[in-house]
Amino acid sequence: MKLLVTGVSHKTAPVAVRESLAFREETLPASLADLKARGGVAEAMILSTCNRVEITLTTGDECDPGALVDSFLAALKGVDPAALQPHLYRHEGRDAIHHIFRVASSLDSMVVGEPQILGQLKAAYGAAKDCGAVCGWLDGLMSRAFSVAKRVRSETGIGQMAVSVSYAAVELARKIFGSLSNRTIMIVGAGKMSELAARHLRRSGASHVFVTNRTHERSMEMAKLFQGTPVEYTRFVSMLPEMDIVIASSGAPHYILTRDDMQRVIAARRNKPMFLIDIAVPRNIDPAVNQIDNVFLYDIDDLQEVVNSNLRERHKEAERAEIMVTEEVDRMMARLKVAEVTPAIVQIQEQLERIRAAEIDKVRRKYGPFTPRQEEAMEALTRGIVNKVAHGPISELRQHAGKPEDAHVVAAIRKAFHLQD
Repeated sequence: MKLLVTGVSHKTAPVAVRESLAFREETLPASLADLKARGGVAEAMILSTCNRVEITLTTGDECDPGALVDSFLAALKGVDPAALQPHLYRHEGRDAIHHIFRVASSLDSMVVGEPQILGQLKAAYGAAKDCGAVCGWLDGLMSRAFSVAKRVRSETGIGQMAVSVSYAAVELARKIFGSLSNRTIMIVGAGKMSELAARHLRRSGASHVFVTNRTHERSMEMAKLFQGTPVEYTRFVSMLPEMDIVIASSGAPHYILTRDDMQRVIAARRNKPMFLIDIAVPRNIDPAVNQIDNVFLYDIDDLQEVVNSNLRERHKEAERAEIMVTEEVDRMMARLKVAEVTPAIVQIQEQLERIRAAEIDKVRRKYGPFTPRQEEAMEALTRGIVNKVAHGPISELRQHAGKPEDAHVVAAIRKAFHLQD
């Protein structure tokens, strides 16, 4: 069995590349079914967030999981594998387990310690499990990853001073204006990111918050939570001249604000500066908007500087968390090793013991009876031979078990001794 994680993240690919690979929630079941149906794929999971797209596979030893992922992305997303290679990372075996544990523990996030990634990872796992794409070894691995993340958050201070991309967006707005107490803000999209932004805005003193969403009932619900004002989605563009800040985080697959829209808005504002923060992937606002005088557009990649300034106090805790994750990977590998080799070792020992006992019986029938001293010598001799024969394969099983990349060694020993799985 092979384990491979292939992906792109904010560390390896710009937002344009990430959004070209993003999976919408409603498309996940069909995409997972497509991936699972490909020859050699045992299990599959797809994690798609603003900052990363990752595909995790377990496959048979005969497969090339990297090639499987490349062909899958080329067919489904229409991307050229060669053009994508500079942005991709691939982790196999132990490295893949280590990466999954780090992602779950928010050590690989843009905002280290942010809690959203764990929920997103659990949602990705749930989607894969619901459609039967996770049903074996990967199931246990993900359960362990969630436990590791829980330990990191409970035993370190990495989750203190809660920050996220939403918080970074609000910090950017506060840095620009100095104070948000008299600023008018429009939040486009009523998802989790927008809700978090609204919470941070309220805590930062914003007094005028408007919320719009394609589903008006949802915008009304969120507006009520934060004493904001819901706006019909069809009207929000016409209201933009009254807004100082727009935070866009809708799930729309296309631009909801174009350059032409913003030229009319800024003219209506008589060129009064306006700040747009686009934290959606795919992006909600046409990047060409940044070319308009007095309109300042920031996308999710622009938030990195703000994020870095908010993370200085977490670095020591993150170092502690890294040590914990490495410890947990070692424990996971040890558990996998014991779980995989113990039945095989027992079967080898039992099989050789049956052969030894049968051969001794043949000798007894042909040359017996033997004296007690002869019996003792024959037992010692045959057990010594059996132990020496068993030592080699048992040592190899212990050395290679728990390493997905070395599964072919374990399989060869099983086959040589005709062992049952």
